[in-house]
Amino acid sequence: MEHKGTKTIETERLTLRPFRAEDAEAMFRNWASDPEVTKFLTWPTHGDVSVTRHVLADWVGRYGESSYYQWAIELKEIREPIGSISIVKSSDETESATIGYCIGRRFWGQGITAEALEAVMAYLFEEVGMNCVNACHDPRNPNSGKVMQKCGMALEGTWRAGGINNQGRCDERWYSILKAEYDRRGDAEEIWKELYEKALAVQNGRKISDYVDAGGVAAAILTASGNIYTGVCVDTCSTLGICAERNAMFNMLTNGEHEIRKVLAIMPDGRTGAPCGACRELMAQLMPDSYRDIEVMLDYERKRTATLGELTPEWWI
Repeated sequence: MEHKGTKTIETERLTLRPFRAEDAEAMFRNWASDPEVTKFLTWPTHGDVSVTRHVLADWVGRYGESSYYQWAIELKEIREPIGSISIVKSSDETESATIGYCIGRRFWGQGITAEALEAVMAYLFEEVGMNCVNACHDPRNPNSGKVMQKCGMALEGTWRAGGINNQGRCDERWYSILKAEYDRRGDAEEIWKELYEKALAVQNGRKISDYVDAGGVAAAILTASGNIYTGVCVDTCSTLGICAERNAMFNMLTNGEHEIRKVLAIMPDGRTGAPCGACRELMAQLMPDSYRDIEVMLDYERKRTATLGELTPEWWI
């Protein structure tokens, strides 16, 4: 591992760069003064911009250290920082880094934090030589955990009453990703591509009769053995129809398998989406002890996925 400091990183929408003293006004306005942003953080809301200037002076003064990593998240569209991402703790012995991040409230829900985290992870793994990147969040702030999941981190567990933030003593939910796992993600992208192409190949929306339409939605599922099964929806004027996902599962069952790893469904408009309640229920009944680990493609274009456990956190059984 070789520390390289806070190097400027470019992404499609962002410039991750060292902070400058002149960033104080934007930092104070965009996030540091907002108690909603700092609610689950470990540092207090800034009461006035002088506090922000003092913090920035400390950060800027440390950029000469090769082991110091503190980036401003600058949105190219407005050319000013809207948040920060940094290494809050690292170990040369284990070659690991703990990441912390925050962005302004009006930029939430746009995938910006995940884009920044993804870029920092790539830098730390590919250039610095880290072996593990991890992060944690207060379970009462689940959106922070979704960023970690979107970037491929795996849940390690919850450290009960293991932290302190602006809400007081709190649980910490920890996620991590190893270099070997990061390297394998390219294979995962190829698997999703194969699932998408196989589902697309059987999608053929058509009218069968005055009572039946079929093929408008197509699905592909990956099993534990690595096989892919497909199915299309069948819509009828009674209750005899079936969703594409369940049709694919029946195909899987016909071929002697029942353990699902990934699910992808293409809607009539070409977008991908989550399975309905009945399909989720069947997956839960097929795999009652492990259905929560099934990965579902929500947005193929943006590579946004969720586990079935996130989509169905509480099962009626």
